[in-house]
Amino acid sequence: MGEDGKRKTRRGKRGGDAKKQKDIDVATETVLPASLTAPSAEYTAPPMDSGDSLFYFDTGSKDESTMNVDKEDKISPASYGLVNPDLQSYLKNCETMLDDPKFESIEDRIIFVNNIYEEMKGFELQLTTDHEGSRILEKLFRISSEYQIRRFFSLMREDTIRLVIHRFSSHTIQTLLLLSAVALEREAHGETSDLAAGAEIEGEDEVRTKMPTFEELLLELVNTLTPQWAFLMANEYASHILRVLLLVLAGNPIEDQSNPKNSIKSKRSAKYVEDRNGEPINHPSLSIQRKIPDSLTEALDQLLKTTDSSINDLVARGFTTSRVGSPVLQQMLVLQSKKGTLEQPGSLLDKCLLNLVSDPTENARRDSALKLMIDDIVGSHFLQKVMELASPKLLQTLFERYFCGRLSVLSMHPISNFVVQSLLSNAKNERQLKTMIAEIQPSVGTLLFKQRPGVVRSLLDSCIRLRAGSVEIMNALYSGLGISALDERKELINLLAFLMPYKEFVNADYDQLPFRIQGSLIIQLVLQLPGDGHEPIMNSFFAQPPDRMYSWCKDPSGSRIIEAIISSEHIPLATKRQVLD
Repeated sequence: MGEDGKRKTRRGKRGGDAKKQKDIDVATETVLPASLTAPSAEYTAPPMDSGDSLFYFDTGSKDESTMNVDKEDKISPASYGLVNPDLQSYLKNCETMLDDPKFESIEDRIIFVNNIYEEMKGFELQLTTDHEGSRILEKLFRISSEYQIRRFFSLMREDTIRLVIHRFSSHTIQTLLLLSAVALEREAHGETSDLAAGAEIEGEDEVRTKMPTFEELLLELVNTLTPQWAFLMANEYASHILRVLLLVLAGNPIEDQSNPKNSIKSKRSAKYVEDRNGEPINHPSLSIQRKIPDSLTEALDQLLKTTDSSINDLVARGFTTSRVGSPVLQQMLVLQSKKGTLEQPGSLLDKCLLNLVSDPTENARRDSALKLMIDDIVGSHFLQKVMELASPKLLQTLFERYFCGRLSVLSMHPISNFVVQSLLSNAKNERQLKTMIAEIQPSVGTLLFKQRPGVVRSLLDSCIRLRAGSVEIMNALYSGLGISALDERKELINLLAFLMPYKEFVNADYDQLPFRIQGSLIIQLVLQLPGDGHEPIMNSFFAQPPDRMYSWCKDPSGSRIIEAIISSEHIPLATKRQVLD
């Protein structure tokens, strides 16, 4: 056996590493039910790549010393064999119609969809684990009736865990969850968009089988996934399903089409779907708060309570720097924050912060770990969410312990500067805000001219939100821009627009200076300051020659500044008319 073969063998077993991890337990291997055996004996199941198979974190015990790490049983992704080539060819031919489902009548669409379901009857689970089949199923679901979706959802109940961790079927389940969210609200109102009973292909006895409601299907799914929650959080294919499920149970917006950052799908996944003529499920109800049955609200509460108490400290801390688990962890913290259980002693957040909530006294081990987390590419994202959700007391503790006296240094770091921005933009009161401005003021010039203007923008965001600190932030800008005399303030709008110090500006060729997008954004924020906070910018604006201001209207960044002046609610109408004249 060659070196490559040996390497694969070692990766497949992972026995040596598993015995060293005290926070990891093992799962018993799931046996495929006889009813789910591949219908065609002509094909044998292909071997699954077990090189990256995962052991699951024990969520049933909080005592790490009692965990059994000697077993090597594991849950493997589902495998039902190869898809019949004839069926695969048939579905690929149908995919053209699914990509552009334009039918002459509703009846034609019903017949087309029913024929597909009839052809693949008995092969449904096999198709979910097929590369091409799973993609075609996602397209089919978009034009299927609610009854057909519920029926397909029901078929997956017997082998849920193995399907959830499969690289292809996991996307099929995610699509089913999104469609369930759309239908669930109608179901909660006693409405349905389902087709008539005779619209689907029924059994030979022409009696439609009664299917569980979406509410019942989701409740069963929650009960199935909860015992394996930590294991699924660590699985790269299952974690995105958990995020969608949490949003569905909470009734929160799932897909914001106007903001790609709020999308559940990764950039790579979205591009893959787009390249293959796939379309996102952009139903309006996915972008708004939805009505949820009380049973699902109770199920969510129980899920959060169970995972909060069962995930041990070591596992919780591991998820803070896990690319796969951290997004799920953050979503759980958001839901706990809304329910008022975020900062309870022993809570999930308390475990992630090494008991900082329950015991805020100095701890060298904790201080070292959190300082490393600030500079970590994944841990920094987790801390950004913590800053957003933290109470004034916890935020003050974090600031005093890990940021006070280090803001300038951290603001220049390529990773930790984002944590600083989150800290500054989430100041909870005027006292905190002014303390932060005072510490950052000596570094404002460096931040503006060394590609870190986002830190200054974060302070302005808090000034606008808290309606405080306008004088302090403007003094910090004067200092950073090198403005010392009153008559020099007339160039304030230029210095910010071009992001350059006063001494350099007076010696520069104005016509050759390029607008800076970040500078334009800072000016737009200053114009939103409460009270008379906008006056320094407006005084500088009216001190400019008219020809300069006309040229701004022709520049993409400069025109945004003019637009911000016109739209600002703090600038008097008479002043706006003077601008237009």
